[in-house]
Amino acid sequence: MCPSHGGVLLGGGRLRVQPRAGVARRAAVRAGAGSQPGSAGHRPASSPSVPLSPPSCEPARSGSWGLYKGRETSASSRESLGAGGVLPPSCLHVIQLPHARSRGPAALCEMAAGGCLLLLLLPLLIAASHSPPGCKIRITSKGLDLVKQEGLRFVEQELQNITVSDLHGSEGQFQYNISQVKVTDLQLASSDLNFQPQQHLVFNINNASISLRFRRQLLYWFFYDIGSINASADGVYIYTVLQLAKDEAGRLKISNMTCNASIARMHAGFSGTLRKVYEFLSTFIVTGMRFLLSQQICPSLEHASLVLLNSLLDTVPVRNYVDEHIGIDYSLLRDPSISTDTLELDFKGMFFPRLREDQELENHAVEPVIKETERMVYVAFSEYFFDSAMHSYFQAGVLTIELQGEKVPKDLEVLLRATFFGTIFMLSPSVDAPLRLVLQVSAPPRCTIKPSGTSVSVSAFLNISLVPPDRPPVQLSSMAMETKLSAKVFLQGKALRVQLDLRRFRIYSKQSALESLALFSLQAPLKTLLQLTIMPIINERTKKGVQIPLPEGMDFTREEVTNHAGFLTVGADLHFSKGLREVIEKYRPVPTAAAYSSPRPAEPSLDPSSL
Repeated sequence: MCPSHGGVLLGGGRLRVQPRAGVARRAAVRAGAGSQPGSAGHRPASSPSVPLSPPSCEPARSGSWGLYKGRETSASSRESLGAGGVLPPSCLHVIQLPHARSRGPAALCEMAAGGCLLLLLLPLLIAASHSPPGCKIRITSKGLDLVKQEGLRFVEQELQNITVSDLHGSEGQFQYNISQVKVTDLQLASSDLNFQPQQHLVFNINNASISLRFRRQLLYWFFYDIGSINASADGVYIYTVLQLAKDEAGRLKISNMTCNASIARMHAGFSGTLRKVYEFLSTFIVTGMRFLLSQQICPSLEHASLVLLNSLLDTVPVRNYVDEHIGIDYSLLRDPSISTDTLELDFKGMFFPRLREDQELENHAVEPVIKETERMVYVAFSEYFFDSAMHSYFQAGVLTIELQGEKVPKDLEVLLRATFFGTIFMLSPSVDAPLRLVLQVSAPPRCTIKPSGTSVSVSAFLNISLVPPDRPPVQLSSMAMETKLSAKVFLQGKALRVQLDLRRFRIYSKQSALESLALFSLQAPLKTLLQLTIMPIINERTKKGVQIPLPEGMDFTREEVTNHAGFLTVGADLHFSKGLREVIEKYRPVPTAAAYSSPRPAEPSLDPSSL
């Protein structure tokens, strides 16, 4: 515990601690024995400088080791702060304490203890903030080019739906009204979509042109003219920055957008009896239309990004059910990481049993590392991804197969009755009773991924029983099985599928070594029968696969699976099976009641008296 007498911060940032009463008295006696009061060698008993050494706030004992001035020292070193004053390495940060003059001794000790505790917890905090992903996706510049092409069509459609307010005004005796402005054509000559570290996408359009058509109304004295005007905005420049982030649900979202739009020039073509008058007023009309149009570009793109594109990202599966037994958690662990060439997303990639959805399986697998950039997209899966799936099935209690009566293959039944088990059958009072085979996995299977391939290790029990009618079952034998399955992982569409094949098989008796020797002759026949009967049942369950977190309407093509040490990667190209507009219209947010109750804009009046 810390002493009751506090420390004092001296000049130069050194901390002096007042010793306890007993220590002070002994120091005073020694000081009095060596010099007389008032002599040059006399020092007060309470003045020795002792470095603070939490949590005991006492100097280290002679012979202990510590760090001082960045070097390893001992108590006998001349660089130590006095006899026995070696500082423990974990508490060097308390040598200089800001504003220590205003703090009491208890506060100083609390600061020292808190600092030591922070040092102990710091590695845990760092590890928790960077938990390894079970699934990782990398989108390269090639993939971004495809997204740009589809996104450009979407931007064209959005800009064509721009709504421009009516423009009206007067100049002397002239009064004009411009209404029903519509975009008739849009030419985006030069556009680009790039990654911008650390969390941004930059989309810019240069030297675009927008063709407009609007209705004109003009009153000059007693002359009234009505018609349409064709206009063109040239040198349109649009620069937008999209910030990507993880939302509270762990889904990728566009969290913010900045936009800058301008129009270099705009001209209008007039016709009709008052063409000269319109040309005179073209400065007012064109300037007003140019301002109104430039003011509508960014709000339109902002709505398209923060509302419409985010509704598309809502189609990415985050936490959904795979089947009636398990589900998968694809929530993002952190915000996306963007470099100049790639965008990487770290997903949790953990399966969970539906009966225990809050269950967490700690990830000790190797973190996937993607280095390739040749394909549009890469998806990496660690061993944790597959282990959590098998662990969830095990927790759900479905890794059990029971064959009884007619379901037992005849070849297997004949084999069992004609070999070592024939003797066991004769010992049973119900020799002709039907057989029951129960194959039950005894522990969660484990996946191992190596550059040479992927395998799954399974330990199970095979219980063989006779089931006489209206009588309790008679267990004949209980065998332990150790199998190793080879796994072929492939991608079809957006579904990751696994096909298993029995590679190694070993059985032994749990009851006696003699029975284990007798079972040796059954190894090869049982392996063949399991390959023909059990493996098709297992592969039928894995046939559906699990969906990879991609938005709806986007699929993989030309897939290629590569194994690494502890993880595998799937390189592929992207393909839009549905357009962005089609998917967005399907999942467009329903307008609120306030939107329905808002009054519609009034139609422009054709009455000259209203001008």
